[in-house]
Amino acid sequence: MLAYILLSQRLEGVPVTSFHYKLLLVMGLGWMFDAMDILMIGYALPVLKRPTVWGLTDAMGLLTISVGLMGLMVGAFLSGHAADLWGRKKVFQYTVLIYSAFSLFAAFSPDVYYLMLFRFLAGIGMGGQLPVVSALLSEFVPGKSRGRFIVLLESFWAYGAVAAALIGYFVIPAYGWQAAFIVGALPALLILVIRSTVPESPRYLIAKGRLEEARAVVERVEKAAGVRPPSAEGGLAPKGGGQVELKELFSPLFRNRTVLLWILWFCMSFTYYAIFTWLPTALSVELRSVARGLEYTLIITLAQIPGYLSAAYLVERAGRKPVLTLYLILTAVSAYFFGAAHDELTIRLAGSVMSFFNLGAWGVLYTYTPELYPTRARGTGAGAASAVGRVGAILAPLTIIALTSSFFLVFALSAVLFAIGSVAVLTMGEETRGRTLEEISKETA
Repeated sequence: MLAYILLSQRLEGVPVTSFHYKLLLVMGLGWMFDAMDILMIGYALPVLKRPTVWGLTDAMGLLTISVGLMGLMVGAFLSGHAADLWGRKKVFQYTVLIYSAFSLFAAFSPDVYYLMLFRFLAGIGMGGQLPVVSALLSEFVPGKSRGRFIVLLESFWAYGAVAAALIGYFVIPAYGWQAAFIVGALPALLILVIRSTVPESPRYLIAKGRLEEARAVVERVEKAAGVRPPSAEGGLAPKGGGQVELKELFSPLFRNRTVLLWILWFCMSFTYYAIFTWLPTALSVELRSVARGLEYTLIITLAQIPGYLSAAYLVERAGRKPVLTLYLILTAVSAYFFGAAHDELTIRLAGSVMSFFNLGAWGVLYTYTPELYPTRARGTGAGAASAVGRVGAILAPLTIIALTSSFFLVFALSAVLFAIGSVAVLTMGEETRGRTLEEISKETA
């Protein structure tokens, strides 16, 4: 156990260097393409609804979105558990390969049922990557910078969302909906970069009893920072970690944390997918123009980028709990006014404010989630929370159908769920700012 503590302390003592930023860039690119692929279907649907293409009904289009989100749920649960068993890096590579391959297959779908199948399978990779990557990066970055790095990682989602909007605005009208999914296959090239750039998490290696491999990775991080490793290090590594069972997430130590995260992930995933996968279609109907709907969606999406950057600035200064609570409250207020808007100026303004604070809140949530579990259960805990979120995501398009695609009712419901999330953080959340992962999870207790 002594070696476990010493290696973790050495990781915490290394200053942030280009090594950490390279990890951020590689993982961020995977995150960006993931977002782009997930949101692409929202821009393809207005085309697929045309009588000259497939003539999809609104209900069938929303069902197509839900089927893809079912894949995200399966992938989030399976990959988080797999990452605790087989390693973060290995699962990261497989998830990228899965969603790239099936995105390419989706481009050649002969009908909507094949498209649903390929979107489901691609969703397994998309949903699988997110909890694994946030856990992996959080295990490398020292506590004093961890929140900022994870929010910056999450900010790549905004770049993917903007890329999806640009493809929807420029590529799909010129080259057809198939071109969007062909672009979605490009992340397969990222696997070569992952193999050569991203090492396995030393905290994971220690938890599995692979001490020499862990020490080699820690020395690599120290060498990049110009830090000389200690000449000797005693003690034993913990024995290899056993399989983590889901019920352990509800043990006395983690029960409150798990309940909080599951509430947050459900509420925030439901609202995100109710809003942003439906937004191109909803605004096209509301503004009575597909072109203007896509234009307004792009404007609103661009507001996500400063939202992330503001959260990255505040999360290490004000803390996770106050920033997440404030951003959720402001998202709730702006979502209500967006749904009630009747003029184009209010739609642009309220939509941009909603987008700003919503995605800033997501950045903090992705920071917060892996911090609340020990290394041996971090992937399982984050994956289970993400999977619960995907249940909300699946229900979102179905709820839109039940609400007869009412613009006001969808956003009013979203405002209520954002408010519930803010109350949950305020009453159940604990502050993790500036603490090591071991201190937060009581892993060494």
